Amino acid sequence: MAVSPVLVIKVVDNTSVGVRARLYDDFSEHEIVLNSVLTYWWANDMPPAIKFLELLDSVIKRTINEIMPHKMLNLKYKVKSNDALEKASEIEIKLISITADDVGFKIDGDSIFLKNLRKVEDDFEPKELLTTFDQSIETPDIVLKKYMEMKN
Repeated sequence: MAVSPVLVIKVVDNTSVGVRARLYDDFSEHEIVLNSVLTYWWANDMPPAIKFLELLDSVIKRTINEIMPHKMLNLKYKVKSNDALEKASEIEIKLISITADDVGFKIDGDSIFLKNLRKVEDDFEPKELLTTFDQSIETPDIVLKKYMEMKN
């Protein structure tokens, strides 16, 4: 019986998001501290929902590369938001599938719900939007070489 690698996503009190990848006894773990990144995005007038999705993609890629160096990472997830992502104050992310060089990951804790990403006006009327992301993220050869060296 083959052992599938596992990706675990855990939200802690809307203050941090943990990302952990495990294969056999090997694991890698990273944490996104929301207060720090939100403060930066607000100060620089960046859309927090979009920036969080970009950061999450990057953290998942890095976490998996540390236990299983790979060229292509395929991520598929749905995002439900209370407005267009540029203006959303709440998002819910549902991970559907993750593969690294055609090796599928079991996903544990596949949903992330974040609120208070930005201030909303008193007359704000939420309009639920659903977006599906299906993307491939390539590891540059020089970076892949470094991960391979770290692994050996």
